[in-house]
Amino acid sequence: MGENTIYIVDVTNRDGVQTSRLGLAKLQKTMINLLLNDMGITQSEFGFPNTRHEINYLNANLQLVDRGVITKTKLSGWMRGLASDVYESFQNVPRLQHVNLSVSTSDQMIQGKFRGNKSKDDIIKSMTDAVEAALACGALTVGVNSEDASRTDEEFLIRFAKAAKDHGAHRIRYCDTLGYDDPHTTYHRIHNLAKAVELPIELHYHNDLGMAAANSVMGAKAAIDAGVDAYINTAINGMGERAGNADLVSCILAILKSSGFNGKYKLDPNIDLCTAWTLAKYTSYAFGVPLPINQPAVGDNAFAHESGIHADGALKDRRNYELYDFEELGRGEPEVVETGRLITVGEYGGIKGFRNVYEKLEIEFKDEDEARNILELARYANVHTQKPLLDNELKFIHNYPDIAAKLMTVTPYYVPSGALKQRVEKSQSQKVQEEQTLCEVTENQGIQCN
Repeated sequence: MGENTIYIVDVTNRDGVQTSRLGLAKLQKTMINLLLNDMGITQSEFGFPNTRHEINYLNANLQLVDRGVITKTKLSGWMRGLASDVYESFQNVPRLQHVNLSVSTSDQMIQGKFRGNKSKDDIIKSMTDAVEAALACGALTVGVNSEDASRTDEEFLIRFAKAAKDHGAHRIRYCDTLGYDDPHTTYHRIHNLAKAVELPIELHYHNDLGMAAANSVMGAKAAIDAGVDAYINTAINGMGERAGNADLVSCILAILKSSGFNGKYKLDPNIDLCTAWTLAKYTSYAFGVPLPINQPAVGDNAFAHESGIHADGALKDRRNYELYDFEELGRGEPEVVETGRLITVGEYGGIKGFRNVYEKLEIEFKDEDEARNILELARYANVHTQKPLLDNELKFIHNYPDIAAKLMTVTPYYVPSGALKQRVEKSQSQKVQEEQTLCEVTENQGIQCN
């Protein structure tokens, strides 16, 4: 067995999109998966297989895996720890290979969410049934999430995790659902859990107390020290519910550059920071949330110096006042902003302007049919995102038109039943009656009704 390693599971497309009052279009989620793959991120929790509006997007992204477009980043689906949810997920997304099953484990959640209708034994039984169902459906990796693990009794948490392992789970996700832990507590709880269960540990921390990144790397340290692999859950730019999740770039930099980690702990060697700037900027644009000026590594002031002493020191030797190089993050090139004539592609764009935009991207169409077909897809994409399309999105639509069409297609679930069915049928009946009345009136006036 090789050296234990810290891996990254980015949850922007699952937890990040649950940020209140914000969200991402399916095209934008897909672009993020592609950018995560470019960066070599281990895994992307790319969505909810039980959510109907996600189904086409999820299947379309797995087609990108099949075609060798996404090669480095595994795509995993999140679902409740219920066997019924698992079976439905694999029915909706048959090529799903990696799953995370989530179950609430704390006394607060058991009483507050389940109202005491489930015992701890019920919780474990539900989880183990779900694990067995996922394996039976062909899952290659099964992670089990202990929601509110940081407020879960440690003895029960270990019993829960051991049961997951005994039934075939590959990882345990420790969820600090409320951002309750601190780095000291994190280390001891994760170390004890990893030692007792001997299974890789995922670290899922929220930022309610501003410690998500610190807790994540401390949890990873504890898991490695206990002899198992660690999987840090991150979100790009720290997006997520309430105060957000652990920031992707901050966690990676902490492992690579901080005094306690640098050269002492192994990060997934596939990860390459040089795309960090592009990833952060695109995600900021897609969410419509500007990067804070002091955001670590990717904020506008991350490498800015004004104080005389600092500026002088940085000019003499950047190591005086900079811990890492901006080039490592893909920064340093000037950004060109068009200030004259600007032609964009939108939902009402025409073929001339559309061709002009693609010519600047050095993309030529084979014939008029291809150009007009891609134009229609670009129009739909603009309706889909409600934002001007960026170069990488336009290139994606051109390169993978069938997948772009699929992930932008949402088939609403509409099977009226109960009161809704009665209301619809009543409305339809009233419409027929009104048409019959109108027909009778027109015929009385000597006008033939069709």
